[in-house]
Amino acid sequence: MIFADRVSRIKSSTTLEMTNQAAELRAAGVEVLSLLAGEPDFPTPEHIIAAARQAMDEGYTRYTPTAGIPQLRNAAATKLSRDNKVETGPDQIIVSNGSKHSMYNACLTLFQQGDEVIIFTPYYVSFPELVHLAHATPIFVDTDPEHGFEPRFNELEAKINSRTKGIIMNSPSNPTGGVWNREAVEQTIQLARRHDLWLLSDESYEALSYDQPFESPAAVVPGYKKILTFQSCSKTYAMTGWRIGYMAGPKEVVAAMTKMQGQSTTCPNSISQMAAIAALIGDQSMVAEHRAAYKRRRGLMVERLSRIPFLSCRNPGGAFYVFLNVSGLFGKTVNSSSHQAGNRQLRTPRDVTEFILDQARVATVSGEGFGDQEHIRLSFAVSDEDIITAVDCIRAAVANVN
Repeated sequence: MIFADRVSRIKSSTTLEMTNQAAELRAAGVEVLSLLAGEPDFPTPEHIIAAARQAMDEGYTRYTPTAGIPQLRNAAATKLSRDNKVETGPDQIIVSNGSKHSMYNACLTLFQQGDEVIIFTPYYVSFPELVHLAHATPIFVDTDPEHGFEPRFNELEAKINSRTKGIIMNSPSNPTGGVWNREAVEQTIQLARRHDLWLLSDESYEALSYDQPFESPAAVVPGYKKILTFQSCSKTYAMTGWRIGYMAGPKEVVAAMTKMQGQSTTCPNSISQMAAIAALIGDQSMVAEHRAAYKRRRGLMVERLSRIPFLSCRNPGGAFYVFLNVSGLFGKTVNSSSHQAGNRQLRTPRDVTEFILDQARVATVSGEGFGDQEHIRLSFAVSDEDIITAVDCIRAAVANVN
């Protein structure tokens, strides 16, 4: 069967591939601990659920304005001012089915064939694919693991040319947990300003910065008008399945993205929008509570991982991932009970994730899907008990490598 060429330009999710492998083991009766989670393990707060119930009871089940209902766009503007010092109006905000959908609309609106878009490695798996879907070309720039996975600025400057149209940044980062310092953010914005580039700031994890206050680029350099701010209810309010995110930027960009959205999804989910209003302007106490819990879990996971030979990791500054360097295992020989008979040699992060699943019965994500060749991603959006058990199982498995 012949498909449109855009299908071949995008890659499948490595997270879903490992999820499927773990599911196959579970179906066979094997107990598997998952550190795959890219979502909070906390329930959506009750006052948010109550707002959704009320919306349904009152019949709020019809189409809404394409860019989102005015009350929610006002709520997003209030939240951005309150938490991020980003001053904007409701006509500068578009609500979409998650921040990824907002970024998809933005890429289709701003980029086209012949354009190049800078993406920092390791990257969130969807960034290159969103650029590909816009028929543009992703250009990868390495980051420095020793400094919060901030850009290597000499390489960044060298890769900007007349075809460069934008930069995508993500701090706090999925998958690394890296948080850029203010100087790195300022330097990136000044580069964007000098070359008249769009700066797309994915701030999905903005509420989960542990060691320094998070600053939105649009607040760091408020005078630059080509910054687009993408935020989400998913991670901050444990609302991943509600599919609500939003983008703040220039009115003309919002208007163009609204045209795109109107011909695809028509509008965001009406009930989820009412719930999101309660999330953004209601009780915020759970945000600090969740952040404190994740910070404690971060310490628990990093401390226990540091005891395992051949592995190393840095304390992530944000999000809920540890990006574990497994290159110390490359060249080691392990027994294989489920993937192939006899022994095999570990050569890649994917080999390590399969070894850990096979021998430790713990599901993790290979860094290769994030453009990295030395790390795997472990989520600490799980219980303390699961962290302790999973890391202990990994340590026992690594003890048996040759």
